[in-house]
Amino acid sequence: MRALEEYTVENKTTRVLIFDTAEEIAEFAADAVTYAIRRKPHLALGLATGSSPVPLYRKLIEKHRAGEVSFARVKTYNLDEYWLMDPASPLSFRGFMRENLFDHIDLPEASVHIPAGDAPDGEAEAVRYEAELAELGGVDIQILGIGSDGHIGFNEPGERFVYGTHVTALTEQTRRDNARFFNSVDEVPTHAITMGAGDIMRAKKCLLIATGKNKAEAIRKALLEDPTPACQASILQFHPNAVFLLDREAAGELEMKTEN
Repeated sequence: MRALEEYTVENKTTRVLIFDTAEEIAEFAADAVTYAIRRKPHLALGLATGSSPVPLYRKLIEKHRAGEVSFARVKTYNLDEYWLMDPASPLSFRGFMRENLFDHIDLPEASVHIPAGDAPDGEAEAVRYEAELAELGGVDIQILGIGSDGHIGFNEPGERFVYGTHVTALTEQTRRDNARFFNSVDEVPTHAITMGAGDIMRAKKCLLIATGKNKAEAIRKALLEDPTPACQASILQFHPNAVFLLDREAAGELEMKTEN
């Protein structure tokens, strides 16, 4: 799958590929992940939750069922998990990953790494997960979404970039955005354990997926404004191998340029 257009971010290494549909983005990303696993069967794959990566996960399931890719030696590392959330709950991110990917591929349970949402001491769990990531030295490919306020993982807008895994309070905007997965916003957890911006920057490659006009402003800030912790995704301007995969609506506030 080839992008319809490529937007050049002046003086940046970031690639911005624009597609017509989320389905086309998913096909492109799934091809990239499959190719990487074939080259390195023991790939460390960073995963995200939310609506944006779901079409990608569906494509990966299709490729696995078609015999195009095996996850038997892959290790996965999720960006985050709600804190004080039962991992067995379908509303947990572990439950989300089981439903949308893990239960449909040959990934061993022992190869799944997600912060323990039921850890009574969130900070201690953050330290434990950070140690795992530090020993790994960074995932090979990190899948990312982006919040309407520019957050990546659960690194919320603030006054600084937090390097390591940590417990964070979720903003009201994030809780409202995630309320679609719950009966009401009141049920959305108030805290999460998340990789820090530094953990994400250690990834050898980042694939950020954004679709819909509600992401357009965040994408503009992340790509065209000076990097600032007020838009956490803007730190990716410093990443040597970050690729933004956008549909036309998400790219709506960028000036389009036809791919050469």
